[in-house]
Formats: sequence, structure tokens, C-alpha cells
Amino acid sequence: MIDDRLGELHRTADERLRRDGQRYTANRRALVGALGDSDRPLSMGELLERSEGMAQSSAYRNLAILEEAGVVHRLVTSDDTARYELAEDLTGHHHHVICDTCGSVLDVDAPPELERGVHAFADAVATTHGFVVAHHRIDLVGTCAACTPNRH
Repeated sequence: MIDDRLGELHRTADERLRRDGQRYTANRRALVGALGDSDRPLSMGELLERSEGMAQSSAYRNLAILEEAGVVHRLVTSDDTARYELAEDLTGHHHHVICDTCGSVLDVDAPPELERGVHAFADAVATTHGFVVAHHRIDLVGTCAACTPNRH
């Protein structure tokens, strides 16, 4: 099952890159594989650890191409460190919990009732302001357990 999911992920990435006139190189495949194996957005350091032998400059260049093709999404958190994840249409809709001390990011799912409320709010904003809502995201910013002093 996991192999099927990763196989489909690689096929989709290849299609999107070809559509943009790009090739799905070994380095791009390694980056997509590392992100596909992760349950949270990864920093450049974490991506390089999981993509042995890849130069940082090559990783940045390839991530920019993958982002342009709609395969990767870049998040910049309060510590100004970029973290990367697969585009939401490849992984499923989710939100983030972001630590404003260390910058760690975790993916979280919202309860269905919250999602319904957000959709109703988006519809109301669209009606009131003539705005077309493409999507939404909710980032909860605070302090993670590792950074909270004297946590009980």
C-alpha cells in the first residue's frame, strides 16, 4: 500500500514537471521521496540528511522547480527557516501547529465541524466582498512541549 502511494506520488510529480518542461531527475525524485516518507514539513537540513550526497545548492534549486510545478509547498515559520512539504492536493487537506520558539511544524487535521465552519465563513466572505476563495489554511502558533519550561 505504501509502495503504491509513493509510486503514484512519483508518477504525479513526473507528470507535473513534464507539463512545465522539466525532467524528473534523481535529485528531484529523492526530495519528493523524502517528503513523501515524512509526516511533517522538513527543513533543508532534514531534507539533506534524508537525501544523502545532495548538495544544498542543488536541493534549493530543485525544490524551487518542484514548487513551481505544484509538487512542493514551502512554509516559512517564525524562525524564518523554510520547511517543505508536498502540495496539499497530493497529501490531503491539513493544517499546522507551529512553535514560535524553535520553529518546529507538525501537520494536524481539523475536526469536520471546524472545517464546515471555515467553509461557511469563506462563503460569507466571498458573498460580502466578491472574493473568490481558492483554499484555506489554519496555522496554530504557540510553544511546543519541548520549548515550554516546567511543563507538567
